[in-house]
Amino acid sequence: MPKKWKVKLRSDQRKKLLRIVRAGQHKSREILYAHILLKAAKGWADANIADAFATSTKTVQRTRQCFVEAGLHAALTEEPRPGQPRKLTAEQEILLIALACSTPPQGYQRWTVRLLTSEAIARKIVPEIVPETARQILKKTNSSPGKWKVGATPTSPPTSLRA
Repeated sequence: MPKKWKVKLRSDQRKKLLRIVRAGQHKSREILYAHILLKAAKGWADANIADAFATSTKTVQRTRQCFVEAGLHAALTEEPRPGQPRKLTAEQEILLIALACSTPPQGYQRWTVRLLTSEAIARKIVPEIVPETARQILKKTNSSPGKWKVGATPTSPPTSLRA
């Protein structure tokens, strides 16, 4: 059965792929895709290529297709992956940090992460938030709720508390 995505390499493309494979200075996925394209150009079957490089036949097919449709550069690189969507907007993060820097509620000496999250929900800064998310946001800014004084502070104590 003839391949739908036939890989035909020009000599300059073949040289580039061989440099990638031999140098070992590229990302592991780029090296894998280079191997796949070299073997596909030699006429290897997808299953044999997949077995030789411990990958799936779907990866081999996608690499072939990407090369034929978009070229060598597109076949060797990947689009950035989107990752986990942000839990809070930048504005919500700023308001949460400002809340941590404010005076804690009556009856509390300092902010705790749990108190901060419950207060942020009560003030409708965020519809919902878990303490770990609040902790990570404060950690990004080197803030800590109520370490040396009320609110978020830098990591070193005030001069009045130093020995």
